Amino acid sequence: MAEVLVYVDHVDGAVRKPTLELLTLARRIGEPVAVHLGGGADAAAPTLAEYGAVKVLAADAPEFADYLVVPKVDALQAACEAVSPAAVLLPSSAEGKEIGARLALRLGSGIITDAVDLEAGDEGPVATQSVFAAAFTTKSRVSKGTPVITVKPNSAAPEAAAAAGAVEQLSVSFGELATGTKVVSRTQRESSGRPELTEAAIVVSGGRGVGGAENFNVVEALADSLGAAVGASRAAVDAGWYPHTSQVGQTGKTVSPQLYIAAGISGAIQHRAGMQTSKTIVAVNKDAEAPIFDLVDYGVVGDLFEVVPQLTEEVKSRKG
Repeated sequence: MAEVLVYVDHVDGAVRKPTLELLTLARRIGEPVAVHLGGGADAAAPTLAEYGAVKVLAADAPEFADYLVVPKVDALQAACEAVSPAAVLLPSSAEGKEIGARLALRLGSGIITDAVDLEAGDEGPVATQSVFAAAFTTKSRVSKGTPVITVKPNSAAPEAAAAAGAVEQLSVSFGELATGTKVVSRTQRESSGRPELTEAAIVVSGGRGVGGAENFNVVEALADSLGAAVGASRAAVDAGWYPHTSQVGQTGKTVSPQLYIAAGISGAIQHRAGMQTSKTIVAVNKDAEAPIFDLVDYGVVGDLFEVVPQLTEEVKSRKG
């Protein structure tokens, strides 16, 4: 069976959930080979093996931390030359898409971004995408060269399937462009204690109907009761009520959680583009004609300041 390269998204060797999803999807089209760049490969290997990595190609060099993107492209290109994979899978993060695009260009192949499913095909892997604000579902494949595919977080449930996962060192030669953009400083992001927005299984978002920054605590309380991430519509972000990093939509982040709760969000096409692939969608809005109700699985026509606190208390009571 052909091997499939999976780029490992990790923090100091702690493997992030999107990588486990990629390993699960990779098993549908071949044998997963994890590519771990930076320190901590030995610590990550047992987790990667647990989810199906037949081996782990590891490379550690200061270039991966000190410079942006290109050293990682150099490493993945070296991995492709070593393995001749059937495909290369990366998470659909901003960095993942840039690495993937640069790699596809070097390989003379094609790239598919924001896939939500993968399956084996007679002429290569077939990727499913939700396009035009999730109004259409398409199936695509790369027709030339090694397919490079980025996959949205929460597209597949991670499934364990033990494999060898032996660590092998990957030899990487960095090109002249690798040191073109240097990281000169880092500022640690303050932790909210909530899940990462794009990876969360549950997202609770607030919009214009929240009425102000001081009222977002209603949205946050529900999110915290559910162990969810907090999102916001563009209107709420533009008004300065919530940080841009939490914006869900075409010009913000795209999310695809198991449950998406929209409080006081009308459902403009810009917002729908960022959350329409959510598995279950619930909306609370005073306007019965709000476009969001055309999209939802469950809708509540009512004042969010009455409905959401009651829902929060009900969640807490059932958990207690």
